[in-house]
Amino acid sequence: MAKDTKERILVAALDLFSQNGYTGTNIRELTASLGLVKSGIYKHFDKKEDIWNALLDEMIAYYDEHFGSPEHLPPVPDSWEGLVTMTMQMVNFTVHDERVVKTRKLLSIEQFRDDRARALATKHFLTGLTEMFTPIFAGMMDRGLVRRDDPTMLAFAYTTPISALIHQCDREPEKTEEILAKVEAFSRYFVRTCAI
Repeated sequence: MAKDTKERILVAALDLFSQNGYTGTNIRELTASLGLVKSGIYKHFDKKEDIWNALLDEMIAYYDEHFGSPEHLPPVPDSWEGLVTMTMQMVNFTVHDERVVKTRKLLSIEQFRDDRARALATKHFLTGLTEMFTPIFAGMMDRGLVRRDDPTMLAFAYTTPISALIHQCDREPEKTEEILAKVEAFSRYFVRTCAI
């Protein structure tokens, strides 16, 4: 039961923090959204900052498990079509998974206030994607699918526009399907320009 309450607190905190930011959310609002009293939250967390850090820890683990990370790489595709398919699976996950969308919004809001949020935003929006795709492009070079080049620069050139389009989905969710089509078109364009 205690674990369920703790999990409910983190889910509610993600909802409120992603809408109002950390500073725009107070414990009273959080407890009200859960139907608890303050002491119900303080049984699990000493202060609001502890909720914040537990939430970030949980989201890092969730993202790494379900999306991948430089430490948990997806397999190197056997073909260019495999790269497009893998990319679209990853993008579909990141724009449709409610927890990931809320986390991305939360990091976008809080990156200017909190050092940890800033580091996570940089990792998840830019550097982590480049780090994840660098060995993928290196592996595709080893398989003779990509001309020899700097795999880090290829990964950066590939992932940065896709990341920007994902953020457009957050700002304009009504255009998600159109944006996903643009991601796939970009992926196929990249394939045409880089294939051997």
